[in-house]
Amino acid sequence: MKELIEKYEMRKIDASAKMELTPAAITQYLKGERGVTFLNEISQSEEAMKRVSKLAETLAKNEASIESVVEQLCGICVAIRSEEMLCELHQKDLPALKECKCTICEHSA
Repeated sequence: MKELIEKYEMRKIDASAKMELTPAAITQYLKGERGVTFLNEISQSEEAMKRVSKLAETLAKNEASIESVVEQLCGICVAIRSEEMLCELHQKDLPALKECKCTICEHSA
């Protein structure tokens, strides 16, 4: 969303509509009041960020069919899971995952 607003000079209200978020949610994300840990993790992945930028470009150019958006979002998720970036965060929130030896991210590559 930050890229839509800054790079593509989209108004917050328009970015929120494209992302199906409320304008208040957009403001909270931009102020760092929401999703900070998750966004920090994603930003460490070159592949995920490349895919996020491509999705932002698609949304900004109004070339986004729902199928294209879902496909690109799935690609972002695959990149995140294949790098196991969120495993540590999930294990902090759900210690039982460590005990049960969760392998979901390992199988996403």
